[in-house]
Amino acid sequence: MARAMLEYYKTVLQKVSFDAKLFSKELKKAVSRLLPNEIEELKHWLQQFITDKPELRPSLIYLKA
Repeated sequence: MARAMLEYYKTVLQKVSFDAKLFSKELKKAVSRLLPNEIEELKHWLQQFITDKPELRPSLIYLKA
């Protein structure tokens, strides 16, 4: 079940990546609902996902909190 939530949030983040504000909102929600080990996995995935999307970099602040 927990793994399904991580995959769900990856999908949501991909779909809202056109809007940096919405992306930040969904990332904040994901961080509040995922387990610590899932957040680490999400962090690694995000680093690869946003390499060509510099406008989404400011949202990474939610992973450090």
